[in-house]
Amino acid sequence: MKKQLLLPTLLVISLISGGCASTGGKSNERRHHNAVLIDEQIEKHAAHNLNAADDIQATCHVNVNAYNGLTLVTGEAPNTDLRNKIIAIVRIIPHVKSVHNEVVIAKPSSAKSRNNDALITDNLKTVLSDIRNIPGFHGSEIDVVTANGVVYLLGLVHQNEGAAAIEAARQVIGVRKIVTKFEYIN
Repeated sequence: MKKQLLLPTLLVISLISGGCASTGGKSNERRHHNAVLIDEQIEKHAAHNLNAADDIQATCHVNVNAYNGLTLVTGEAPNTDLRNKIIAIVRIIPHVKSVHNEVVIAKPSSAKSRNNDALITDNLKTVLSDIRNIPGFHGSEIDVVTANGVVYLLGLVHQNEGAAAIEAARQVIGVRKIVTKFEYIN
C-alpha cells in the first residue's frame, strides 16, 4: 500500500512508503481486503488533492499513510496556514476515520534526512520480521512510517504484539522517538 509520488518541487506524498514497505500485498494482512483497498484510495486521493494545491506542492513535504481509515500525515510545512490547509484537504477525503496531524512547521527535510528515515524504516522492518516468539504474529503486520527520526507504528495488534514492536523500535539506531497509532484487538 505504499507508493511514492515525487514532484519536481519539494512535495512528497508517500503512500505508506517514504521508507516504508507496501502493505497491500502482504500475505499476513489482518485488515479485510476492502479495508486495504480503501486505505489505498485514501492515499491516492490525498496525493492527488495535495498535488493539485500549488502552494503545498511548491513549499511543503508531506507523507500520507492510511491504515484501517486512520490517516497519519507527516512532513514539513513552512507555516501554520499551510499545515492547516494540508490537514483540511486530508480530513474531507471519503472513508478517513481520523487524521493524526504530525506535520511540523519547518522547511522541507533534506534528501539525506529522508534517506536516513528510509534506512531506519528498513532496519526496523527487518527487526520486526525476526520476532518469532509470539504465536500468530508476523512483524509484517506492523506498518512503519519514519519522519525526521520519529517512528510511527500502525496496525491491528494484540497488546503483547504492540509491546514487542515498541521494544524492537527501541533497538534500531537513529530512532529519536516512537509514536504508536495501534488499533488493539482481543
